[in-house]
Amino acid sequence: MSEPPPRGAERDLFRDTWVRYLGYANEVGEAFRSLVPATVVWLSYGVSSSYVLADAIDKGKKAGAVPSSEAGRSSRVTVAVVDTFVWQALASVAIPGFTINRVCAASLYILGTATRWPLSVRKWTTTALGLLVIPVIIHPIDRSVDFLLDSSLRKLYPSVEKPSSS
Repeated sequence: MSEPPPRGAERDLFRDTWVRYLGYANEVGEAFRSLVPATVVWLSYGVSSSYVLADAIDKGKKAGAVPSSEAGRSSRVTVAVVDTFVWQALASVAIPGFTINRVCAASLYILGTATRWPLSVRKWTTTALGLLVIPVIIHPIDRSVDFLLDSSLRKLYPSVEKPSSS
């Protein structure tokens, strides 16, 4: 989880509590892909995607609650929802899911060619490796997505204020 909110600041349900871990469900699903039916992996993507959508809606509601003119409010809500949704979709679902999938596929292949371990041992080893990689990839992916959005989508926003989606 991220560092705790400053004293007196509102606690963000989607960033500062255990709910944040729902965004990592697909990475866990990908790590277990060699051991579970594909349906379980797809369900893990459903959990992560639901987290992304709920966070985007929450940030839109919070942006809409700030008093301002209707035109400014509408723009602020749109930016908050789009920025949060794109950031979370990339940083919590797409990039980490792909990364864990490839790490696990490569490790299963390498273990199959380099060892004589039974298939079940290779699959469990691959799953363990996938789970161990998750905490290592989170922060580099988050920073990379920040850089990507700062260099592209966020340049299109009408204000100079960067939404706090990360």
